[in-house]
Amino acid sequence: MLYFIIPTYLGFSGANYAKNLLRAAILAQYMPRLFRFLPLLIGQSPTGFIFESAWGNFIINLLIFMLSGHVVGSCWYLFGLQRVNQCFRNACSNSTLPGCKNYIDCGLSTDTPIEWHNNENATNCLNSSSGVFEYGIYANAVRLTTETNVVKKYVYALFWGFQQISTLAGNQTPSYFVWEVLFTMAIIGLGLLLFALLIGNIQNFLQGLGRRRLEMQLRGRDVEQWMSHRRLPEGLRRRVRQAERYNWAATRGVNEEILLENMPEDLQRDVRRHLFKFITKVRIFALMDEPILDAICERLRQKIYIKGSNILYQGGLVEKMVFVVRGKLESIGEDGTKINLTEGDACGEELLRWYLENSSVSTDGRKVRLPGQRLPSSRTVTCITNVEAFSLRAADLEEVTIIFTRFLRSPRVQGALRYESPYWRSLAASRIQVAWRYRKKRLNRAASQLD
Repeated sequence: MLYFIIPTYLGFSGANYAKNLLRAAILAQYMPRLFRFLPLLIGQSPTGFIFESAWGNFIINLLIFMLSGHVVGSCWYLFGLQRVNQCFRNACSNSTLPGCKNYIDCGLSTDTPIEWHNNENATNCLNSSSGVFEYGIYANAVRLTTETNVVKKYVYALFWGFQQISTLAGNQTPSYFVWEVLFTMAIIGLGLLLFALLIGNIQNFLQGLGRRRLEMQLRGRDVEQWMSHRRLPEGLRRRVRQAERYNWAATRGVNEEILLENMPEDLQRDVRRHLFKFITKVRIFALMDEPILDAICERLRQKIYIKGSNILYQGGLVEKMVFVVRGKLESIGEDGTKINLTEGDACGEELLRWYLENSSVSTDGRKVRLPGQRLPSSRTVTCITNVEAFSLRAADLEEVTIIFTRFLRSPRVQGALRYESPYWRSLAASRIQVAWRYRKKRLNRAASQLD
C-alpha cells in the first residue's frame, strides 16, 4: 500500500483519495483481528480456557482494554484529520482562487499563493472555536494537526480513547454529520461490550481473590457456633481454632480425596506417586515394588496435627501408621528414651510387623487371626510443632499385608523393618543399655566377692 498502490494513485487523484484508500485498508485489517480476539473477549478457546490462573485472565483483559482504547483514539485522530481536510476544501470552494485544492495536498505544489495563506476561512479551519466549521467530537483533534511531536499526538489520542470507552462517550456531543454520529454510537456500543465482558471478568477476578478468605470466615463462624452449642471449655476451643487455622493453611480448603476421585485411574496413580514420593525415604518402602507402593498410596489420608497433640500414647492402641511430611515430633519410650522424628520419618511402623506376625492366610484365601487382638503402644509420640502428615489406617495396613504377604515376609524387608526403624533402633539401644548395666553390675559384684 505504501510503496506501490498509493504512489500510483497519488500522481493523478491527489493526496485525499490516497489517504482515503489507506484509511480503508487500515480499518479493514481490524476486522480479522477482531475475530482473533473474540475468544479472548469471552475467555475461552475451542480447546478450553486460554489462561487457567486468575492473574492471567486479569492481564489479558487489561491488555484488550488498552488495545480498544488505542483503536478508538487512533480512529478519532484519523477522522479528525479528515474533518480538517474537509474544512479546507469548503474554504477552497468558497474562495475564487483557482486550483486551491492542489495546495491542500502536501507535496503537489511548492508555490502557495499569498491569497491562500491569508484566506480567513482557511486560517480559521485550524481554530475549532472560530465557528467556521462544526467539528463536533473532533474539536480537540484540530489542535493536534499542528503538533509536530508524534509522542504527544499518540498519547493524547490514547487518552481520549480510554476516556470515551470508560465514560461511554457521555461527555461528547457530535455534530449532525452522519459518520460522526455513527462513530459516537460505535464508541458507546464498544464501551458497553467491554464493561459487560472485560470489566465483568476483572470483577470476577477481584472477587475470586477474597472468595477463599470468605469461605474461611464462614467455616470459622460455623465452628464457633458448634463449639458454643456444645459448650466446649475455653482451652479446648483454643486448640480447635488453632487446628482449623493450620488445616486451612495446609490445604487451602481443598479436599484432595474428592478431587482425586473425579480423575481417571491412571492419572490418580501418577498424582499419588508424586504426592507420596516421600514414603520412599522410609527404608522399608524403598525396597518395595511399584504395585505395593501404589496400593499403599491409594490408602494414605492427609492428617493435620497441632503443637502438643499426641499421635500415639503409651498404653493406647496403635490405630495407624503416620508418615511425617512437615514438622517435628518426639517419641518417648517406656524407659524414657527420647527420639526426634522429622520429615521422612514414620511412627507406628511396629503395626506392620505385628500384622505380619499375628495374621496369616488360609488355603481358601481367608484371613486367620484371633478376633479382638489389637496392638498396644509402648511409647508416646507428641508433636513439638504443627505437623502435616499422611496416615495409613490399621485396617488398610492389614489389607496390604494380606495381599502382599509373600513380599513383606522376605528377610530383606524384615531386616529393613527391624534395623532402619527409629522405633526398633531406640528399642535396641535401650536393651543394649540394660544389658550393659546388668553386665557391669555382675562384674562389680564378682570383683567385690574376690576381695
